[in-house]
Amino acid sequence: MSASPTASQNDGQASGQPAKSGNEQVKFRFCGDCSNMLAPKEDRINNKLMYCCRMCQYSEEADSACIFRNNIYNVIGETAGVTQDVGSDPTLPRSNKRCPKCHEVEAVFFQSQQRSAETGMKLFYVCCSCGHIFQ
Repeated sequence: MSASPTASQNDGQASGQPAKSGNEQVKFRFCGDCSNMLAPKEDRINNKLMYCCRMCQYSEEADSACIFRNNIYNVIGETAGVTQDVGSDPTLPRSNKRCPKCHEVEAVFFQSQQRSAETGMKLFYVCCSCGHIFQ
């Protein structure tokens, strides 16, 4: 699911389906009279969330209290920040591991950059000749 709402034609009618809890998708709503986008607005008298048109007097009750959803995915790759030129870094340890791409025998190695409980100590090798990253 993306962080931004998806556009859908609603024709001013509620979908009739119950709102999904947790991962519900927020959709744009459009006026059934003039086809402009509806804006969320609070009805303080009836304590309800409404979608109202800013151009005409059309309004409809919201079927969900969620008007915006921002999903943040924080996944760091195991080789995040590693470039092919790390092979020329004199401070990294070197190994005689054979590169599967160019079959050279000199490579630098480093530990996985991912820090989580299920990630063990993985070593990644970068070929000094071609820059290929392998395990």
